[in-house]
Amino acid sequence: MIKSIKALFGKPSAIDEVEIEHQLQLAAAALLIEMSRADYEVQPEERRTLETVLGAALDLSQEEVDELVTLASTAADRATSLYEFTRLINDHYDKRQKLTLIESMWKVAYADCDLDKYEERLIRQVSDLIHVSHSDFIRSKLRVSDSQS
Repeated sequence: MIKSIKALFGKPSAIDEVEIEHQLQLAAAALLIEMSRADYEVQPEERRTLETVLGAALDLSQEEVDELVTLASTAADRATSLYEFTRLINDHYDKRQKLTLIESMWKVAYADCDLDKYEERLIRQVSDLIHVSHSDFIRSKLRVSDSQS
């Protein structure tokens, strides 16, 4: 577990493709965990949505999702900034993958049927850091909020 976390903050050029994929999964999961914590209350609905999104997006079993969430929680606890995660996303995700991540963050934010100002602020911050346009930020928000209605 510690090796995975250390690798997340290591030099990407010295890591093979499988390890990069693992780091990307960890970074995306850590951002979703930060999303669930943004309003200082992790609701059961947010946790379930986070797990569902990770399982579907990464094609993982429940056991693998549980392990990823544990690792990502530890990484998020130890992180000093979002940059540690968004750098990896920027370096390796294409536009479609970035939009999917932002939409997943909205899904976690809306899971408890209460969008908190801290949740929206975090998604805006991540969007800026991974270079998602404001119009795409708004479109993804509307798509998710409309599906919750």
